Amino acid sequence: MSGKISFASDYAEGAHPAIIANLERTNFLKTAGYGTDEFSESARRKIRAACAAPDAEIYFLVGGTQTNAVVIGAMLKSYEGVIAADSGHVSLHEAGAIELGGHKVLTLPNRAGKITAEDVAAFADNFHADGNRDHMVAPGMVYISQPTEYGTLYTLDELKALRGVCTNKNLRLYVDGARLAYGLAASDNDVTLADLAELSDAFYIGGTKCGAYFGETVVLRKGLIPHFFTIIKQRGALLAKGRILGVQFDTLFTDDLYLKIGRRAIEAASRIRAELKALGYELFLDAPTNQIFVVLNDAQLAALAERVEFSFWEKLSADRTVIRLATSWATADADVDKLLDELRRLR
Repeated sequence: MSGKISFASDYAEGAHPAIIANLERTNFLKTAGYGTDEFSESARRKIRAACAAPDAEIYFLVGGTQTNAVVIGAMLKSYEGVIAADSGHVSLHEAGAIELGGHKVLTLPNRAGKITAEDVAAFADNFHADGNRDHMVAPGMVYISQPTEYGTLYTLDELKALRGVCTNKNLRLYVDGARLAYGLAASDNDVTLADLAELSDAFYIGGTKCGAYFGETVVLRKGLIPHFFTIIKQRGALLAKGRILGVQFDTLFTDDLYLKIGRRAIEAASRIRAELKALGYELFLDAPTNQIFVVLNDAQLAALAERVEFSFWEKLSADRTVIRLATSWATADADVDKLLDELRRLR
């Protein structure tokens, strides 16, 4: 514990009190393993209902990188790679997990963290027009995240356009939802869980960053990946005490808790973002979710680091740095007040 105000990440806290209470309440019950317990089944029913996808296959995994590696590895053929933004999580911050599984990440330039349907189509067309394509990695799927690494959101029209290109070019569409609760809660958002279930081939609902101790829920089109349960086991990703994941997601999808806790983070982030603008700080991107990217000079950076924990993002110039401030489902009003006091002091 540093004693500083922490806005470094959105998974620094433990779990929502309702999850803790339900884990304690069910602790001594004896259940079947590997996600075949009654709590996991209840969670699956609730998630299918929330996604308006009664035939969807639902699987629970432990973490985001693990989920991406397992899903992407299972969806792609040995000679295929995955198209992603050059800023995408699988491109930068998963330590080569996708490549370790034998699949190349095929990067496209990001536009505020996003890739466009037009760029995906051009990439696929250029590959198929290349006389040396049999010596190259073929595009097999498209990876996006909602929200993106920059906290931006794909609109419903953008998602539909990507779906259309994927259908036309025989590519699968996979959506990383590590911070999905915060995307769903953002005022600018027009994409629902039902839209994701309809338009993607697979996506996951993030728990680790969104109120759970750990865990992600994979939502697959029925029959998309035969024997996916066995593949999860092969990859060492099958939790024997699967009930721990089931209880957590059953709780998150009871009484709209997943959406409610997302709104808490958005409210805190909106307060911070509004004050930054009022104080004349430069925002690197004006994203609508729980991640706030602000530009500081060296003096401001050093002074803020003495009192606040934040994430380094990138250097803009010799004396200007982009940092990230992240709120979460558990961000306290008092901590927001303290942060705003510090930001005012630096002006």
